[in-house]
Amino acid sequence: MLKARWSKQFIEAGCDEAGRGCLAGPVFASAVILPEGFSHPWLNDSKQLTEKQREELRPIIEKEAVAWAVTAVSPQEIDQINILNASIIGMHRCVDQLKVKPELLLIDGNRFKPYWGIPHQCIVKGDSLFRSIAAASILAKTHRDECMMQLDSLFPEYGWKENKGYPTLQHKKAIAAMGVTPHHRLTFKMSIT
Repeated sequence: MLKARWSKQFIEAGCDEAGRGCLAGPVFASAVILPEGFSHPWLNDSKQLTEKQREELRPIIEKEAVAWAVTAVSPQEIDQINILNASIIGMHRCVDQLKVKPELLLIDGNRFKPYWGIPHQCIVKGDSLFRSIAAASILAKTHRDECMMQLDSLFPEYGWKENKGYPTLQHKKAIAAMGVTPHHRLTFKMSIT
């Protein structure tokens, strides 16, 4: 069972990202404030769910959440500031967009930079421990997958429909054969093995 809250005295926003380890596409971040008592039997870390489960949960989370936001940080910005900073900036931009101001940020992972005036708590594997972070992981993942499906229609030879920009052998071979697109992250090291 995922925990409902870190502390009952604060309005909490769970924050997560998707696409950190990819060679192509933006990194997506999400922040979600869930209502008191929100639960769903499938709610979990997005990586533990099937694509169908994630797609079915997405509209439920978007409809039921007190507030939610999703942002994308481009490959060009990732190359300028690095993937960790891009993930953190993406989360900051999500918090900027929330229509309800949170009083505590629950961050998936062990690294974050303070957001103006709102305390945060980093939680390793937080997306499998807290409902709000799990919800954020689902929104970030489904929005990113949707983006990669759209990009696949422009660059089908890279197999983004299947690999979503991750460094699969097919993806790396396509880069070796055809080079990179404007959607690739140029600062990522890649070996074809």
